Amino acid sequence: MKQAAATAAPLPFRAIADLVREHAAARPFRRALVQGERSVTWAQLDAMMDRVAASLQRDGVKPRETIAICGANSLEYAAVFLGALRAGVAVAPLAIQSSAQQLADMAADCGARHFFVDGSVPAFATAARRIHMDGSSQPSLEGWLAPAGAKPRPVQVQPGWPFNIIYSSGTTGTPKGIVQPHLMRWQHVARAENYGYGPQSVTQIATSLCSNTTLVSFFPAIAKGGCVVFAPPKFDAATWLALAEQERVTHAMLVPVQYRRIMALPEFDGFDLSSFVMKFCTSAPFHAELKADILQRWPGGLVELYGMTEGGGTCMLEAHNFPDKLGTVGRPAEGHDIRVIDEDERELPAGEIGEVVGLSLSMMTAYHNQPAKTREAEWYDGAGRRFIRTGDVGRFDEDGFLTLMDRRKDMIISGGFNVYPSDLESVLRGHEGVADAAVVGVPSEEWGETPVAFVVPGEAAPPEEELRAWANTQLGKVQRISAIRYLPELPRSDIGKVLKRQLRAQFAA
Repeated sequence: MKQAAATAAPLPFRAIADLVREHAAARPFRRALVQGERSVTWAQLDAMMDRVAASLQRDGVKPRETIAICGANSLEYAAVFLGALRAGVAVAPLAIQSSAQQLADMAADCGARHFFVDGSVPAFATAARRIHMDGSSQPSLEGWLAPAGAKPRPVQVQPGWPFNIIYSSGTTGTPKGIVQPHLMRWQHVARAENYGYGPQSVTQIATSLCSNTTLVSFFPAIAKGGCVVFAPPKFDAATWLALAEQERVTHAMLVPVQYRRIMALPEFDGFDLSSFVMKFCTSAPFHAELKADILQRWPGGLVELYGMTEGGGTCMLEAHNFPDKLGTVGRPAEGHDIRVIDEDERELPAGEIGEVVGLSLSMMTAYHNQPAKTREAEWYDGAGRRFIRTGDVGRFDEDGFLTLMDRRKDMIISGGFNVYPSDLESVLRGHEGVADAAVVGVPSEEWGETPVAFVVPGEAAPPEEELRAWANTQLGKVQRISAIRYLPELPRSDIGKVLKRQLRAQFAA
C-alpha cells in the first residue's frame, strides 16, 4: 500500500557551510558552539572553518575526496567537520568505540587522506595523515592549520556530492559505509522549518557526532543559526538536565534509553524545563508508556523520527498532536513515499504486515565500495522508482500511521508461525517486576526456533520461572517463551539499540 504525505515546494538547496558564513556576518559575536566552559562565536567558527578548508586545499585534498574523524564531541571536531564541507570534502565520522582494526579498515575503505583524532583513539597503521585535535600528540591540529586569517579557494558545492560517509553496523556487526549526499542533509534542514529551529534556539547534543542520530539535529541547528551545546561525553541524566536548565535549551535529540533514565530520576520534576520547544527521539523502539510520561511531565512538543541512516522513507510522530497514536511511529514525512511489501515484493494494503520500504530525496547514494550490498538494499516499484528496504516489518492502519513489529531478521518462525518479539517484550514489560526486556529466537529441534527472553529485573521481580509462567498465560500457544534469563542490563550500541546478536551468542554459550 502506498502511503505518501503531500509535497510542498522544496526549499532551494544551499550548502550548509555557506550558511555559517552568513550567520557570522549577521551575528558575529553570538555563541555558535558551547562545550563546558568553552565556546566559540559564529565569527570564530567561520574563521576556523576557513583555516581547515585552506589547510586541506594546501595538502592537495580535492572536493569529493574524504577525511576521517574519530573522537569525543568537541569544538574542534565540529570545526573540522564543517571546514571540510566548506572545501567540498566528504567526512567519515568514525565511532570512538571501534577497535584499532575496525578503524583501520574503515579509514582504508573510505580512502581518507587525513585522519583527525583525539587522545582516546588507539594507534594503528594507516595511509592517512594522523592529526591530533586535542594536541595530545604531534602533529597537533593547531600546528597543522594554516595561519589565522587564511582563506580557502571558493568551492561551489553540488547537491549530489558526498557530504559524509556514515559507517553503520546497525545490529549486524558488519560495518557498511553509507554515502549521504549534500542534498540528503539539506532535506533534514528543510524539515526543521516546521520545528522552531532558528537564531534564538539552543540545541543540546548528547550523542556522538559520528552518529546519524546526532547529525539530523546538529546540522539543522547550525544551518538555522542556533546555538549548539555539547553535553559531557558520558551521559548522566541529572547532569544533562542541569545543563539544559542552565542553558535554557529549546531543542534536544535523545535516544529512548536516555529518555528512560531522565524520566526515572526522582528529582526530575524539580528542574525548570520551561524553555523547551521541541524534543526529538530516534534510533530504537520508543515505547508508548514512556512517550506518554514525557508528554505529561516535560514541556514542549515531542517528535519521534523513524527511518534509516541509509535514508529512503521517514515517518514522523508528532506525539503532542496525536496522543492516541503513541504505539505507532507516525505517518510518512512530507514528500516521503513509504510502502509495505510481502515476501514476493508485492505491495500490501493497510492492515497487512510486510517489509517497510521508502523513497524520498533523503536517500544514500550507495554503500561505499559495496555494489552487491547496495543492490540488496533496493526495491523498485512498477514505475522503476528506487526505494530503500528497511529490513523492518510493519503495517499501516486505516489513518496512515505505521506500527512496527520487528526487524525482519529478528522475527521468530516457530512451528511455521511468525512470532514477533516486540509482542512478547510488551507483555513482559507489563509486569511490575520487569524494568526492561528483549526476546530473541534460538534454535529448537521441535519448533525450528523458540523464543527466549532476557530481562532486566526490577525491585518486585519474581523468580525467572515464575515470570515465564505468568507471561505464557497471556501469550498465544505459538508465542510461549521457552526460557527467561535475568541480566543486570541489556547490551546496547552507543545509540541505544539492543544488540540481539550478543544475546543469541550468550544463550548459545
